[in-house]
Amino acid sequence: MQPVEVIRGPVSHLDRANVDTDQIMPKQFLKRVQRTGFGEFLFYDWAKQPGWELPPNPILVTGENFGCGSSREHAPWGLHDYGFQAIVAPSFADIFYSNCTKIGLLPVVLPEPHCRALARAGEGQVDLRAQEVRYPGADGEIVTAAFEIDPEVRRRLLDGLDDTGVTLAHEQDIAAYERDRERDGPVTTAL
Repeated sequence: MQPVEVIRGPVSHLDRANVDTDQIMPKQFLKRVQRTGFGEFLFYDWAKQPGWELPPNPILVTGENFGCGSSREHAPWGLHDYGFQAIVAPSFADIFYSNCTKIGLLPVVLPEPHCRALARAGEGQVDLRAQEVRYPGADGEIVTAAFEIDPEVRRRLLDGLDDTGVTLAHEQDIAAYERDRERDGPVTTAL
């Protein structure tokens, strides 16, 4: 997993609330076991509608309760594979939020007025280290909006550590534990 620090660039806007994981990544595309190749199926049914346009910009702004529905990991995989690096919304489904952080896709919770203003600005930056989103306001001044994130999740994203990386960071401790617990023969305990 690549470290996440500052994500900057153009913003894509999906002006919809309660977008569930089946809309993000329909069930018929869940047959792969790799995390790659899902981007082409993102919002598959919606993408067929006339006028649909969702460019693969670094930042996606969307409505509340994004990622609700089933807990499928394929939804964050598809968003990340498509090109999104951060998703900004007023709220997320808990499991979806967690699944995003495990692959280096940064979910950011901001109040709806900031989400709408960021979408209107069309560009911005998400600074994980400072825990701020910045975007040009209507008057040209830079607007700064702070966001909260669990300190351990923040550390893992900044360091580029997925679950395997966190475990491997303790490789010497694990090896020492395994060495110390090796015994000859079975271990029994008295009742």
